[in-house]
Amino acid sequence: MANNVAQSAQVIDPMHAEPIGHGNSVAAWTLVGISLLGFLVGTIGFTLANTPVVLVGIVVVIAGFVAGWVMKKLGYGVGGPKSGSGH
Repeated sequence: MANNVAQSAQVIDPMHAEPIGHGNSVAAWTLVGISLLGFLVGTIGFTLANTPVVLVGIVVVIAGFVAGWVMKKLGYGVGGPKSGSGH
């Protein structure tokens, strides 16, 4: 009985076998932070029925994706040389 428990504890579900990372990097968090700011600006503009403010929010979200991509290319993404160890 105890032997079966020990063996079943060593079985790794293939769905969870990949290493922990989840995009936890400077590039990913920069993308998330800038995008959240853009969504906030866009939501405020939408609530106030102010089209230029909504457009600014959209541009900020796009800038967040560009910033995240550029930082990944510069080595700040997961596994990059400048990413450091987050865990």
